Amino acid sequence: MTIKFYKYQGTGNDFVMIDNRDLNIDKTDLSVARTLCDRKFGIGADGLILIESHPELDFEMIYFNADGTQSFCGNGSRCAVAFAHELGMIQNSTKFMAIDGIHDAKITEDRVELKMADNPSFEEQENFFFIHTGSPHYIEYRNNVSEMRLVSEAQKIRYNERFNKEGTNVNYVEKLSDNSLKMRTYERGVEDETLSCGTGATAVALSGSAKFDLASPVSINVPGGELEIKFNKTTEKDFTDIWLIGPADKVFEGEITF
Repeated sequence: MTIKFYKYQGTGNDFVMIDNRDLNIDKTDLSVARTLCDRKFGIGADGLILIESHPELDFEMIYFNADGTQSFCGNGSRCAVAFAHELGMIQNSTKFMAIDGIHDAKITEDRVELKMADNPSFEEQENFFFIHTGSPHYIEYRNNVSEMRLVSEAQKIRYNERFNKEGTNVNYVEKLSDNSLKMRTYERGVEDETLSCGTGATAVALSGSAKFDLASPVSINVPGGELEIKFNKTTEKDFTDIWLIGPADKVFEGEITF
């Protein structure tokens, strides 16, 4: 089968995008995502995104991690919005379906703004936070996160007794300034460090608000660039009107036979 694909990235989180309104891609065949996302034998990406029609909304985003598992993806959603705009499906604002429900989004100049779900589940322990922003995130604050061996450290959390079965993303965070945090992320489904994680940046910003009383907006420095999180804090651990904001750019397009 030969298909046309597009490659997008949002602060280094990269995705293979396919217009699947004709339903040519079999969503039950998880090997498709693994094949296309393979960086040695495929196109190479952190995830695969299919754009499909929806009976009531502008479109539906079907997201697969690089290993074929499914979850919600914040940066992937922002790239999906940019892709739907390129396809002519939307103008500068949209309402679409993802695995965790309906999302609003808008395109403003060179950024895509994505509305996240209100009041994500929020757990604060002595040494870490565990926040679910569409995907689960373990968050631990450290010094000098740029120098740590992230993968080996994160795997101790990812595969421990609590998280091994369902899996979790693991984020190590450092406070930079009054409203800025540095973050590195190990993503489940990719099973490696990624240059950015949108749901992770959202969770980290909310943890920073709880831990340091950071005011909205919070800037999140990731290896692939910078994301901004806006939110309304209603209580210490309750947040509404949460927006994930950052660039979403097309890298190239092509055809692949597989």
